[in-house]
Amino acid sequence: MSDLFVLAADVETELVERRSRFLTRSHRVTSVEQAEERIRAARTDHPDARHHCTALVIGATGTAAPVHRSSDDGEPSGTAGMPMLQALLHADLTDTLAVVIRYFGGVKLGAGGLLRAYTAGVEQAVAAATLLRRTELVVARLEVPLAEVGIAENAVRVWAGAHGAQAEPTEYTSRVARLDVLLDPPLLDDFAADVARWSSGRVRVTEAGHRDADVPMA
Repeated sequence: MSDLFVLAADVETELVERRSRFLTRSHRVTSVEQAEERIRAARTDHPDARHHCTALVIGATGTAAPVHRSSDDGEPSGTAGMPMLQALLHADLTDTLAVVIRYFGGVKLGAGGLLRAYTAGVEQAVAAATLLRRTELVVARLEVPLAEVGIAENAVRVWAGAHGAQAEPTEYTSRVARLDVLLDPPLLDDFAADVARWSSGRVRVTEAGHRDADVPMA
């Protein structure tokens, strides 16, 4: 399976094709409701535009199937929304909404011209965006006595910083402190060995599940 990517931040770009302006807004979204809000905002910001065409990709979750939607918004069928959607899928993007706002320039582009323009609008926005790679990380968990939490937190932060892992906030119970670290699965044994070293074998690392995370591209 190919890596999936998400936007680090929203992007807006502009393309002019035979006097028609194509403004592309790309948004990171996690629900259809969020996407609909962004689409309404585009219509509010550009009420005089002829078309507000859209494409939406939302990834599957534990409780919901993936969402793939598109709209030609009055353009000839298949010339706007579907090419936009294909451009997002070709870029392996997920949790992404693209809105292309068209101001008609007085020259008809024809079906082929529209298809190329809407595709190019999304491709241009993707090229201008900063992307994050979505990956599955393992949750490595250790529990330490409250008296040793300072030493443990410092050791975990140092290791995480050196290996590109993410230390979660410490959780406390009446007896122990729980520290979770999100890391690439191949690093689990290395992390466990480091914990065994600084704790003289008193603390063990357990695998406490997996979590999706969006990380900078190397």
